[in-house]
Formats: sequence, C-alpha cells, structure tokens
Amino acid sequence: MVGERLLLLQKPGRMKMRRFALIASAAAMAVLWTPVAGAAANSSPTTTVNAVAAAFNRGDLKGFAAFCGSPAYVIDDFPPHQWDGPNACDDWATAVAADMKKNKITNAKVALGTPWHSAITGNVAYVVVPATLAYLQNGKPVKETGSVWTVVLHKTASGWLMTSWSWGQH
Repeated sequence: MVGERLLLLQKPGRMKMRRFALIASAAAMAVLWTPVAGAAANSSPTTTVNAVAAAFNRGDLKGFAAFCGSPAYVIDDFPPHQWDGPNACDDWATAVAADMKKNKITNAKVALGTPWHSAITGNVAYVVVPATLAYLQNGKPVKETGSVWTVVLHKTASGWLMTSWSWGQH
C-alpha cells in the first residue's frame, strides 16, 4: 500500500496537481494574511499621520476624515477656524472644500517633514511635524512653507485615530 502511494505521487499528473495545490494554498494564505490598507497605515501614530496626508493629497477628504475619532477638535487657518464635536473632521472637510472652491484653489498637496516631536503615553500620542502646502490658485502655483501640523491621536481597537489637530501656517 505504501509502495502504491509512492507510485501515485510520482506520476506526472499527481505531481502537477500537488504543485498546483501548494501554490494555490500559498496564494490564499498571502491574501488572507495581508493587512488591509487602512490597518497597515494605522499601525503607529506617525504612519497614521502620513496616511492622513496621503488621503488629503489624493483629494480624498472623506478618507482624511475617516482617520478621525469622535468627538474631535480641529483648528485651522481658514474660517471659522475651529470645528469640534462628533462630526468635526467631516465638518472641516466640507469647509475646506468650500474654501478651496471659493478661493479657486486646486491640486492641494501637503508635504510632511520628519516629525519634530512624537510621544506615546499609553493609548494617547502627540505628533508635531513640519509641513509645506503647495497648490494652484487661479492656475498659478503657490507654496506655503514653514507650517506646523500638531496632531493628538488615541489608540482604538481599529488603530490610531486623530482626536485633535491644529494647522499653524507660517
């Protein structure tokens, strides 16, 4: 019986089937064990801040707001300058889109530098990062250098979420 199994395993058709099964199993495991994009981007406070900036750079303001906890607190350099409460980041996203439309701003991109300060205490993180904002206004390039983005994040079951942030334009 053992000899028959060895003989069957050595037949070309069985070898191809076994190889296919191994490759298929490995591919399935790779897919199942690959973290989703949001979870991978949310593995540390700094990578979360970078993922938030990447969403903004794609023009994905809903994706940006999805990295916010609730309630949240936002301070920014355009009116009304402060948003707070359970929908603060969504409200900010609506306001920034309206402000950009009003001021004929397109193609806004933020470039973050190396964090000046990053601290984690338990489930709370504080990150201060230098930033440059570049955009087109009326089709002409504008670059705001020397800004500072300060973010407070809380660790949740799904990862790090912003609970407050402020933008300081230089």
